[in-house]
This record gives sequence, structure tokens and C-alpha cells, in this order.
Amino acid sequence: MPNPAAAPAPSPEPVVEHFAAQVVPRPKSGSSRGAGRGMSYVGSLTPELFVPIPARPVRAKLRWLAADTQVMPHSHPWAQVAISTTGVIRLTVNHGTYIVPPSRALWIPPGVEHAVTMVEDADLRTLYFHQPRGRCGPGALGGDGAGPSHRGEDDSAAWRQCRVLEVSDLLRSLVREMPTTPDGGPALTPAQRLREQHLSALIRDELARAAAVKLGVDLPQDKRLRHLCEAVLADPTRHETLADWAQDTGASPRTVARLFRSELGSTFTQWRQQVILAKAVSLAAGRMPMGQIAAELGYSPSAFSAMVRKSVGQPPGRFLGQQHPAPEQ
Repeated sequence: MPNPAAAPAPSPEPVVEHFAAQVVPRPKSGSSRGAGRGMSYVGSLTPELFVPIPARPVRAKLRWLAADTQVMPHSHPWAQVAISTTGVIRLTVNHGTYIVPPSRALWIPPGVEHAVTMVEDADLRTLYFHQPRGRCGPGALGGDGAGPSHRGEDDSAAWRQCRVLEVSDLLRSLVREMPTTPDGGPALTPAQRLREQHLSALIRDELARAAAVKLGVDLPQDKRLRHLCEAVLADPTRHETLADWAQDTGASPRTVARLFRSELGSTFTQWRQQVILAKAVSLAAGRMPMGQIAAELGYSPSAFSAMVRKSVGQPPGRFLGQQHPAPEQ
């Protein structure tokens, strides 16, 4: 994966253009989702009114946003979890982009610049996490001496990068119950503050237990390869071979294949499969049947199932959030 720090910081306007790159195409004509609308932009939704502190290590924020709305690129010194209890969202950072349906959540480490785009009308819930100096992750103590100690504290390195996580029914319910009153609003009563502490501890425990899912699409720095990748992101089924995709880059297929390996550490086929998987997740969130998803992506049902199992080690139903994992024995 490319190192974002290795590239010079882009000016604000190119950043917006880059972060607006599509992972899934616009809804087809006749769809009620986003039909006839262009992208609209909003600010960072006042994160300064929900700053997590040791006494309140988890803060929650709620905002309903329409499809094709993008929260402009921003960063903050605390960790964040983005989750939509209804609707699909897409989160983009300098080195990659992630699709987040209601069955998933995205962990964003402190200091990572990110933009959030509503693929559908979405009930966007944001959790902010206080991170003690030198520690990272939901299991890092918030300074109150409570919280998970069995997991999450010894694997800070894994939490210093964006992670897509499976969302349990319990986690989704806990997030909905968190108070979302901003600083400067009505103060919580002692009983409400105690309840928030209990909810916070459970949320951190559930996140520390959540399974990570490979659902990100890495993005390169090379301009020729970026051009090709953005074309695939816009319509991953337009071409089948690398030679066809490379025609508009000004580089030979051999050069493009070399760039994929050097910049993204994968073959073109492996990278394109990640785009296909991300689009499949978005289609599944709209309750599209599995056979239709496969057909939309140019696969037979059996070939699609085999590709998903080989790529992520899970059956399509579980990976796409259409069935729950089997309970542990």
C-alpha cells in the first residue's frame, strides 16, 4: 500500500476531486436514489462540539444526509468510527476508498484525512474515541480505568490504519442508544452520564471483538495508474482485459502491470476484484438478490460465489451481510 506521507500534500481543490472518485456508479435512470441530482458538499459537521475526553472517552454524533452528499475532507486528533444504520456510505482517504453498508463500520485512526460520501440516503452516526498518548484502538483505556482489557490493547499497530469491521446487532443497538447532545447543549444528568459510561464500555468491547473485513480499494500515486483506477472505479465491468483498460493511459499493458505491483502490491486482476466486491456490497445493501448481483457484475452465480470465497474466505451471503455468522460453540 502506498505511503501517503511520501507524497506532497495536495491543494484543497484537487483533494476534493480525488476524494470524490466513485467506487460505485450512479443509480441507473429510473432509480429513486439520487436520480437527477449532482454531488452536494457539506463541512465537517462540527466535530469540535463532540470532542472525546478521558471522562467521556466515546462521543456520538447523528446526522441524516441525502444521497450524493459529501462531507468535505477533514481530519481530527481522535479516532473515529463511521457507521450508517440505514443506507450505504463511502469513505475515502489519500491511499484508498471504502464502501460501508449498514452491516459494516469503518475505524479511522487519529489524524487521517478523510471524506465521507452518501451513496444512498443515510442515517450517518459517528463515534469519536479518546486515544491516550502512545495507544490506539477501541481497547485503549479512555482514562477512566474501565473498558476492555482482554483484546484491543496489545495490537495498536493494527488499529493505526483504517479497518472495515463487521457490526453485530448488539453494537448497532448500542450506537443508537448513545446520547448525541453536543457540547454547549443541555448537560447530562448524573444518571444519563452513568448510562453513557456503560454504553461506551460496551461499544469499545464490541469493536475490539469485531472481525475485520477486507473491503478497501487501494489507490495509487502514479498519475497514469490513477487515471486507469478511477475509470475502473466508475465502471468495473466496462472492459475485461488489462490491455483494454491500459489503452487510455499512455502506457503499455506491461508497464501498467508493473505499476500495479510496485504501487499497490497486487496484480490488476486482484485489485479489480476488490472493486467488484465493494460494488457487490453496495448492491446487496439494497436487497438485490444474489443471482442478480452476480449478473450485474458479469459473473454466473457459481463463478461469483467461487470468487468471493477465494478473495475473502467467506460465503457470499455472509460477506455481503445477507446472513449472520454461525454462533460460536
